[in-house]
Amino acid sequence: MNIKPRRFPAQPGRLSLALVCSAMAPFTLAQEAETQPMVILVKGKPSPLENAEQLPPSVVDQLRAATSDTASLLRDIPGVSLNAAGGVSSLPSIRGLADDRLRIKVDGMDLIATCPNHMNPPLSYVDPSNIGQIKVFAGITPVSVGGDSIGGTIVAEKSEPEFAPAGESALNKGEIGAFYRSNNNAVGGNLNATHATEELSIHYSGSWSKADNYTAGDDFKTTYDSGRPGHTLPLDEVGSSAYKTQNHTLNLAFKAGDDLFETQLSYQNMPEQLYPNQRMDLLDNEQRLINLAWTRQTDWGHLETRLYHETVDHFMDFGADKRYWYAMDSMVMGDAINGYPCTVEGDYDPTCAAGMPMYSESENTGLSLKADIVLNPEQILRVGTELQRYRLDDYWTASGGGMGPDTFLNINSGQRDRAALFTEVETEHNRRWTTLLGVRYERVHMDADEVHGYNDTKLNQGPEAAAFNAQDRDQSDDNLDLTALARYRHDDTLDIELGLARKVRSPNLYERYTWSSWAMAATMNNFVGDGNGYVGDIDLKPETAYTASVTFDWHDTDRSRTFRATPFYTYVDDYIDAIALSSWTDDQFNVLQYANQDARLYGIDLSMHLPLVNNAWGVWGLDSVINYTKGENRKTGDELYNIMPLNGRFTLTQQKAGWDNSVEWVVVGAKDDTSDVRNEISTGGYSLLNLRASHSWQAVRLDFGIENLFDRGYALPTGGSYIGQGKTMSMNATPWGIAVPGMGRSAYVGVNLRF
Repeated sequence: MNIKPRRFPAQPGRLSLALVCSAMAPFTLAQEAETQPMVILVKGKPSPLENAEQLPPSVVDQLRAATSDTASLLRDIPGVSLNAAGGVSSLPSIRGLADDRLRIKVDGMDLIATCPNHMNPPLSYVDPSNIGQIKVFAGITPVSVGGDSIGGTIVAEKSEPEFAPAGESALNKGEIGAFYRSNNNAVGGNLNATHATEELSIHYSGSWSKADNYTAGDDFKTTYDSGRPGHTLPLDEVGSSAYKTQNHTLNLAFKAGDDLFETQLSYQNMPEQLYPNQRMDLLDNEQRLINLAWTRQTDWGHLETRLYHETVDHFMDFGADKRYWYAMDSMVMGDAINGYPCTVEGDYDPTCAAGMPMYSESENTGLSLKADIVLNPEQILRVGTELQRYRLDDYWTASGGGMGPDTFLNINSGQRDRAALFTEVETEHNRRWTTLLGVRYERVHMDADEVHGYNDTKLNQGPEAAAFNAQDRDQSDDNLDLTALARYRHDDTLDIELGLARKVRSPNLYERYTWSSWAMAATMNNFVGDGNGYVGDIDLKPETAYTASVTFDWHDTDRSRTFRATPFYTYVDDYIDAIALSSWTDDQFNVLQYANQDARLYGIDLSMHLPLVNNAWGVWGLDSVINYTKGENRKTGDELYNIMPLNGRFTLTQQKAGWDNSVEWVVVGAKDDTSDVRNEISTGGYSLLNLRASHSWQAVRLDFGIENLFDRGYALPTGGSYIGQGKTMSMNATPWGIAVPGMGRSAYVGVNLRF
């Protein structure tokens, strides 16, 4: 590998079963409701069994002033929770399965996090202002929309291209917006502009945002120290939670009869995104992307071909709240000598390390061909093939002192290639029964070149590298997915959906090819935010999940009232969990290794929409979502990591004369069931109150609100361990047992002008 170092600028109560009962109380069996099923539009026939929850555009419009994190838009989707990370990069979790266990498609592309801490997940490349629609397939995912995953699929798409109406010479339109949030002084703006004729559409979208560290609702820690002389943080400030980012996208579309040709050019420059639950910070991330698509609508159905290529250059080091200078003693991290920089009697100490530069570079190329074929008025056949070629180099250049003289090769020329074929058929048998049956085959091939450490004579780097290099690193998996869905329409007020699925996911490159158990190196490989270090295993087997679920949808005949309940059960063979190495200790951070074990997850999702009253004060309604998931390791009896406890959202809505207002009550139970092997931190229950309001005129939209109205202090149940400040390179120099807190009270305002 050709190494090219680059320079960069440097408590309260528990949620009880009463909440579930209160949500169900307004309903009788005859009038209980369902959510209107989502449909794929195929020329001549809709698809009633897509089995997805779609985020309404009105929700996207209202929340984009309150958040710059696109994943957080999914907070009201049943079964979805968020694993906290950076300010714009939280990881969605579906029924306890997150990150690479989900298939996240952005504009038809399968994007991959290029970072040993997964700081650049797929949704971090899309600003909320540029979202056209988001759909979530929970658990039972049709084979046509997701492979190489076991938890579900999230499909995010920008707006469809617009063309001038027939007979008009041109369409010119746009939107400009800005927002401000008080807690972390977040500011940002967005611009969208379209010029189109009847055949050609040119659309630009751009966004920019930045924020300081946010503050919690109380003093959650006991130290002010940042590890840098003269720099301290208040006890309620969440260190390493600031960010800066900008995104630009240019879309060109050409329409010729039934054919549509699209070219998308995207660029992201993220100069900073700091992480309160990681030992490193993102200090530069550049993504360049081209996405080409050709779609054709025909009398027999729909054809789509897509080709994309993405490059990512990612850089990490210590941000402003984490110690930068370390004295080195046989590669063991010590205290800085006489302040900043490391000096001995006024002279620079040559044994001092200046940070820890880490580089990740990747290329991601994909090709897909899909066809929806209308066999007859009652049956659709979907067939397709997908190819993906992914290349990754992850290397850490020496930063002085005892760290060197070589570059640490974390993953050297990593390869992960996928080839997939799928077919599924959807059949409307009669008025009551509709079924969907699908099969998908994937071959995943992985490999990596030989590695070495900074210095093969120190801290077992040489023997571990030699052992890794001696292994057969060429691995291939043959994976088979099966999905069966059926909908039974009992009567005009009750639908029942049943689903069975077998889904398979191969390990990612970091799970298979990270090789060093040296504590400092291992802790830099961690994409779950628990503060521990992780070592890979070349011989990991793919995860195979068997899922069963049933959904009961009650509704009025006009669907004004809806209630939906989905119990589910998933058993995972060869679940990739963690095992302790010989030096494991309770109540501290440890080095762990990925290992195949078995696991099960089960629970229930509930959702409801209930109109209340229509009076002189407006149209009133109540929406609620309640989620419960339990996850267990069947081999050890341990709890699975980062499982969200019982939680609910209850929203009172009011609409009148251009106003769209809501009061949201968020209730989360205590997290007592924690992963022992990871020393996961327990968290208390809490409740929050959020206020939101918006008003729309002909060309202007105004949004404002207050999150966490009463400034409650609380810990995030899936936020991981707080290691956002201090001496984070040393495994246990940062205190164990502090959970990352949620944000305190924050008022926000946003305005958008259409022209």
